[in-house]
Amino acid sequence: MTPADLLGGVILAAAVLYALLGGADFGAGIWDLLAGGPRKKEQRALIEEAIGPIWEANHVWLILIVVLLFTAFPPAFAAITIALFVPLMLLLVGIVLRGAAFTFRTYDAPEDRVQARWGLVFSGSSVVAPLTLGVIVGALASGNLGAAARGEAPFAWAAPFPLAVGAFAAALFAYVAAAYLAVEAGGALREDFRRRAIGAGVAVFLTAALSAALSWREAPLVFAGLTRRGWSIPLHLATGAAAITAFAALYRGQVRLARAAAVAQVTLIVLGWGASQYPYLVVPDHTLASASAPRATQVPVLWALAAGAVLLFPALYLLFRVFKGERPFAILDRDRPR
Repeated sequence: MTPADLLGGVILAAAVLYALLGGADFGAGIWDLLAGGPRKKEQRALIEEAIGPIWEANHVWLILIVVLLFTAFPPAFAAITIALFVPLMLLLVGIVLRGAAFTFRTYDAPEDRVQARWGLVFSGSSVVAPLTLGVIVGALASGNLGAAARGEAPFAWAAPFPLAVGAFAAALFAYVAAAYLAVEAGGALREDFRRRAIGAGVAVFLTAALSAALSWREAPLVFAGLTRRGWSIPLHLATGAAAITAFAALYRGQVRLARAAAVAQVTLIVLGWGASQYPYLVVPDHTLASASAPRATQVPVLWALAAGAVLLFPALYLLFRVFKGERPFAILDRDRPR
């Protein structure tokens, strides 16, 4: 295995963690926008309590992906940032506005009108960011970025397949967020988010089916990877089993099991995307090998990652332990039956 393969694996692992952690934060913002009924304020208060202590730390995985791309795979980074300048800027603006609005909503004057204004910016940007993130992923798999990078098709990212993947990403993040919040909530609030997780799961299925249908023509490499490789059927069976387990657990009110199954489902989806696109970073122009920086650059980056992991993972463990109770990575327990 080459240093490029190892670094590609680290990028994929960071993408999984960003989907599970940062994606759940975006999904919580979507539920903030859709909060309704007699418990609207309680729903938003739960969301704020759940993501408040740790939400900014989750962007470390996206930062890691960006840093690894421009240090270890500069040609791919250049192609991505040129061809996808518009969705990348929309993603960046969404993340910045989301963070600023969340902070101002927390500390600004506690007037309903002020809170509503900041809340709308927070929740609106929480929708824009995952949509554009999905569009970026879909565009990378579509094989049309070469023409976009040369200025021949600057809006190639706005094709049906990337847009469908954008909708899929938003639904997936809303789904995993609702699964997390159902554990964190209690009583009637738990029922609210249990039902929303089921609804979001249906949206995930529909948008996944649409993306798969469109990939046949617009992303043939990914379609072939997901249907014709030796691991394709086992991957789909495992993902389907995780989805069925999550739905059954949600239906029966076993929210902790549902959360674990949702985590497995999202992990398998992201890994399946990475495996289907391997060895390409940007289809069809840049592979891990062709876009690699010199070995003299990549090897020290791997050592730096190993050293950084020694600091990062204990710090992450401590962060969750301090703010999420005695069992890190298990959502805060409440004095209500499970």
